[in-house]
Amino acid sequence: MSKIRILIADDHALVREGIAAFLRFCNDMETVAEASDGIEAVEQFRKYKPDIILMDIAMPRMGGLEATLEIKKLDPAARILILTQYDDKEYISRFLKAGVSGYLLKKAVGSDLVSAIRAVNRGEFYLFSAVATEVVYGYLGKGVVGEDPYEKLSDREKQVLKPLAEGYTHKEIADMLNISVKTVIAHQTNICEKLDIHSRAGLIKFAIQQGIIKIDSMPPF
Repeated sequence: MSKIRILIADDHALVREGIAAFLRFCNDMETVAEASDGIEAVEQFRKYKPDIILMDIAMPRMGGLEATLEIKKLDPAARILILTQYDDKEYISRFLKAGVSGYLLKKAVGSDLVSAIRAVNRGEFYLFSAVATEVVYGYLGKGVVGEDPYEKLSDREKQVLKPLAEGYTHKEIADMLNISVKTVIAHQTNICEKLDIHSRAGLIKFAIQQGIIKIDSMPPF
């Protein structure tokens, strides 16, 4: 029987090593690659084509949401299982819309992780119990809502927005995404026009409100 090939994307080396060590006890699983940020996750996905990607959310350079969007663009059938400490409704909603196959919290036990990986590999959708509760409450609490302003942005604009809000320079973002500085500036202009936001502080506020970055990711002024 072929093993489930797994890519672990997390910015903490100890977390990656711990997960990989734990998965060695599962005869039907193997870790084929690791990534310390979203850009590496996309690169490793291209190289190894894993069956499952374990994706953290808060990572440097490119976060889990932006990496998920990029991977799903490369392969819409890619199976991505979010493994994070964040149970915010905004995060959960973003990733569900992005097409992930599951959402698991890091407070889960090892057996939960194994069950989640196997379920996702079977083509099923997996939600950790606490996350499922948030999803249900969010659904029941929905009223009539307008268009989500975040969805006005293209996938590339979403990738640019996060590092912009985190305080990276145009040059740093260009290097991260392998695009020109001119292109970064053009994306920033489009973002500001679409969102009707015309200051860096406004972009930061929007990113926090939308669950794109956490308050502790805010750059100092």
